[in-house]
Amino acid sequence: MELSTEDGVLYTFGSKRSLSPADESYRHDSRHIAEMKRTIFATLSVLISLALACGHPPPGRGAGEVETTSQKEQPTAQVSFRIETVVGNLEVPWSIVWAPDGRMFFTERPGRVRVYENGKLRRDPLFTVPDVEPTGESGLMGIALHPQFAANHLIYLSYAYKGDGQRVRVVRYRETPGGLAERKLIIDNIPAAQFHAGCRLRFGPDDKLYITTGDATQRELAQRLDSLAGKILRVNDDGTAPSDNPFVGQPNARPEIWSYGHRNPQGIDWQPGTNLLFETEHGPSGFDGPGGGDEVNIVEKGKNYGWPVIHHTQTHSGMESPLLEYTPACAPASGMFYRGAAFPQFRSNFFFGCLVGTRMIRVVLDGRRVVTQENLLEGKYGRIREVAEGPDGYLYFSTSNQDGRGTPAADDDRIIRLAPIK
Repeated sequence: MELSTEDGVLYTFGSKRSLSPADESYRHDSRHIAEMKRTIFATLSVLISLALACGHPPPGRGAGEVETTSQKEQPTAQVSFRIETVVGNLEVPWSIVWAPDGRMFFTERPGRVRVYENGKLRRDPLFTVPDVEPTGESGLMGIALHPQFAANHLIYLSYAYKGDGQRVRVVRYRETPGGLAERKLIIDNIPAAQFHAGCRLRFGPDDKLYITTGDATQRELAQRLDSLAGKILRVNDDGTAPSDNPFVGQPNARPEIWSYGHRNPQGIDWQPGTNLLFETEHGPSGFDGPGGGDEVNIVEKGKNYGWPVIHHTQTHSGMESPLLEYTPACAPASGMFYRGAAFPQFRSNFFFGCLVGTRMIRVVLDGRRVVTQENLLEGKYGRIREVAEGPDGYLYFSTSNQDGRGTPAADDDRIIRLAPIK
């Protein structure tokens, strides 16, 4: 039995069966296969954890060590920075945002919303999601603050739950002095599984909420417009579908869909100056296609990004191929454009964290054109998930070494930052 992961890594348990995209029996049996994967997950997780226990913790200490970018052909463009641990001893921190007052909010996969303020982590979580399903690659994932958070205090969370099988929902709360209250369901019944569950949240420059969803290991759903799986969704702040979404009014199509044909997107942000939506996406893992094929895409209204009909660098009429493709897999888990002042050389560069790739990737762009890219922190801090810009202009990232696939350092998981050398 083969099991796909967000790493783009294929873990094998027992006998191995190779399935081609044209195998008709796969289409009919995909739900059965998904159920079989779920039943062996617990056993497989134990085996993987035992294997990884023999590894070595990442060497990076996050104690002020200095790193430098690798643009040797342009020495004057090199950037040096210190690596500083902000907070440690966390459990799979998935998404990080900042309130206008400077507080850092972040999610932990088991269901906790945490707050870091005035240089320290609050002892107790701001909120713990009561009905979260935390197994596999799911749990509590995305967090987003309303564009008018300073006035309305609205917080959005995405998380997996047990419904008819595993599902994902997005829920809105209002922050009050007593915690999170006034729960409102934004969207639910998004197909999910212990793998390929998405689910990044981010408000766009149009003040609409964008939601990434995985294919729930049922890859045919990504091409179906009557399914929320394998899509990027766009909704109003109350969960209704905007009237200018591309499939509004189309029979057998969900009006929330913005783009489709995605496998497992987990990073989105808008390029400064152009407002182009850039996205990172996990490629196939062996059971559903050749390994590798991780992607960076420019996502546009109503377009089809091909999965599972095309992947890697393949092309097909009416479908979009990636701007960047990574084989072997790097497992891109986030995505953001740098807008700050602390690192002028990083301005408008695209950054994302890599899980199996154990690095951060920096992409220098000129509009839609890739100028260059480089690896940062490679192999030094283990699995890197979130990458985010703080209000101080520093570049923050989270480790994911406690997710059962890494070898944690003593204080993992951590939120760490790149600080300028002054």
